[in-house]
Amino acid sequence: MKLSNIKKIHFIGIGGVGMVGIAEMLINQGFNVSGSDLVKNKNTSRLENLGAKIFIGHNEKNVRDADVVVYSSAVSESNPEMKAAKSLNTTLIPRAEMLSSLMRGFQSIAVAGSHGKTTTTSLIADIFIRAKLDPTFIIGGKILGQENKSILGSSEYLIVEADESDASFLHLNPEISIVTNIDNDHLDFYSNDLEKLDSTFLQFLENLPFYGNAIMCIDGERSKSVYEKLSRPKISYGFDKKADYFIKELKQNDVFQEFVIVKNSTGKETSFKLALAGRHNALNATAAFIVSQKAGINIKIIKESFMNFSGVSRRMEHKGEIIINKNRVKLIDDYGHHPTEIKATIDAVKATNPKKKISMIFQPHRYSRSIFLFDEFIECLSEVDNLVVLDIYSAGEQNPENITAYAFVNALVDKGRNAFFAKNLKEICKHLDSVMGDEEILITQGAGNIVDISNSVLAIYK
Repeated sequence: MKLSNIKKIHFIGIGGVGMVGIAEMLINQGFNVSGSDLVKNKNTSRLENLGAKIFIGHNEKNVRDADVVVYSSAVSESNPEMKAAKSLNTTLIPRAEMLSSLMRGFQSIAVAGSHGKTTTTSLIADIFIRAKLDPTFIIGGKILGQENKSILGSSEYLIVEADESDASFLHLNPEISIVTNIDNDHLDFYSNDLEKLDSTFLQFLENLPFYGNAIMCIDGERSKSVYEKLSRPKISYGFDKKADYFIKELKQNDVFQEFVIVKNSTGKETSFKLALAGRHNALNATAAFIVSQKAGINIKIIKESFMNFSGVSRRMEHKGEIIINKNRVKLIDDYGHHPTEIKATIDAVKATNPKKKISMIFQPHRYSRSIFLFDEFIECLSEVDNLVVLDIYSAGEQNPENITAYAFVNALVDKGRNAFFAKNLKEICKHLDSVMGDEEILITQGAGNIVDISNSVLAIYK
């Protein structure tokens, strides 16, 4: 398919984080773009302002004059627009295939991994922007301070976040592929088969051209195993001293963390200050450093980016100070919805606030994830001082085992932890009023609609 022969492109679920960047890129390239979504949000409003035709609700009429219809794995076969496109013999392609088509002609960098890919992609984009390389970038989260920047650059560089959740990253054809880690997530798609998940990551890396490069963290045993099997040119990183680039001398304070990256082959050491907390972000920064070095970017620019990077929306985002019963509370919002991510967030907050109590409002995401990783969730959630659990966000899933938020609360209470179920904002606020003390931390945690709760708490207690 040649995009030059296409006039109108329609997106089903255009407001989703994986769709909006591709849609914007096509608009900027001069295509007639339309799309539908169930509700209006910031993404649909932005696209509408850029010239896209936005429909609220899914209707077969929306696709009647489309040349191509783009869909994501979240769109079911029963969707009326999917059914209509098939009946009209309209070209139907997954979002990753459209992204792959757009990647042709670019020097492209794709960042994959179970955790950390949004932050890593954003760090790379920030460095390239500061180096005045004017990249095009498509990222699941917005870089704070770059929300209004056009994603369509004028250079040959394209930086994208790759999605392993449905194996759609196999459609991509980058020149550099990064894998931040491999963890037991999205197992429902991979038939609960860890070997299948690992082999899919390996296939993603093997899809590189012979002149490409795979950059991979080898701290985890599964990641290391995949790395050892890889036949493409490869570079490893991590805290592991056997890695090609390894991290040492990590120190954390309440403003930034300091660490040293060592190039193993030469012994050359480079020290950094990073305005993001947590060991996981030191790893993300190391991947960004390696890519930037390969692009020939001056080390001073990389250091400047690390010291001034304001982060990504909903990735340990400091939303401000709130006042609860005259007590000053720091509010942090985080997208993490896997036990590994939640633990990383808690560890990072504890590292920067070692003597402060931590409370969390947690929204479990997907019934399948809640069931598969239940014990891991209980282990990491046990590390906060007070926990409010909301209803499980279904993300369109069925609930055959009838798991509920009460399962989390009951298991934590049985362990002697302070856990409470809240069904609405009123109950959340009532509980916060009773438990929050001065100079404490409150984290809103999850990938569903908990961001609305976070914004409401901020507005009420500001």
